Amino acid sequence: MGVATLFSELYVPALVLPLLILFVVRSLHHNELQRLQKELEHSQNFGRQRERERDLAQEELFRRLYEERELNKEKLQFQAQLAEYEKYAALAQLALGAAHEINNPLLGMLSHLELELKDTHDPERRQEIEQCIAGARRISSTLRGLVDYARPTPPVLSRISLSRLIADTLILIEHQPMLRNKLLCNRVPSDLPHIRADANQLSQVFMNLLLNAAEATPEGGTISISANQLTFVDNIEIRITDTGSGIPPDVLPHIFKPFFTTKRGKGTGLGLSISHAYIRSHNGEIRVDSVVNHGTTVTITLPLHTNANAEESKDESQMVV
Repeated sequence: MGVATLFSELYVPALVLPLLILFVVRSLHHNELQRLQKELEHSQNFGRQRERERDLAQEELFRRLYEERELNKEKLQFQAQLAEYEKYAALAQLALGAAHEINNPLLGMLSHLELELKDTHDPERRQEIEQCIAGARRISSTLRGLVDYARPTPPVLSRISLSRLIADTLILIEHQPMLRNKLLCNRVPSDLPHIRADANQLSQVFMNLLLNAAEATPEGGTISISANQLTFVDNIEIRITDTGSGIPPDVLPHIFKPFFTTKRGKGTGLGLSISHAYIRSHNGEIRVDSVVNHGTTVTITLPLHTNANAEESKDESQMVV
């Protein structure tokens, strides 16, 4: 019994010790595992934070690059506009000087030719003189157009009805030979609000654009003019559309340049330039869209002044058309 008891006393500690060691090892392993998991979570959070910072930095970089590109684009556009204005300013000075130097002797020549025509009865001689008079008048017309472009007359503003103004303009041109066998459509509503504008300048613009459309439109074609008030801005939009030959894409960017013309032997190349200047003097815009062999649409946008503005200047001018 003493031996058995001694053996059992020695066996129990020998059995518990490995279990105790195993427990301690598992506890240490569990603690180490928790520590590693916490470090892993911390590393993952840190990595995600760095990724967010990297993404924000990339977005900021892209934003600044985009802003810089837009600023450079605006700078180039401004420089191009400035160069264009300087060119036009130089051209204006040249045009005014040339017009003055040429027009005075030209008027004297024209007067002499007209007096000579009255005293001449020979048909051949009269034909030669009439050709000279026609050439002199064409030069005078070109000079007048050049002066109008270089130094446009400030608009004389008054309250006008666009529908009446356009209708009167169509009456003036509807019997032109170039409109024979062509359909001229007036689609301008009569209830358009009145605007403050120079009736003479706008009439000249409409007449020029309509005659250009007539020249480009073959017999059987259609020329239409329409207008409407824009919904979200205080503007009126006028569109002149034809079913003519259209304008080639390489020509379209140049049509508003002075003296640019595709009418060989005809025209001065100033009609669209003067029209553009008149529309700009009204704080408006003019745009041309064209497809070769399908037609052209000229869109004019003019500001619609408020009733308050019209009433303030009511005493300065009467209602026109």
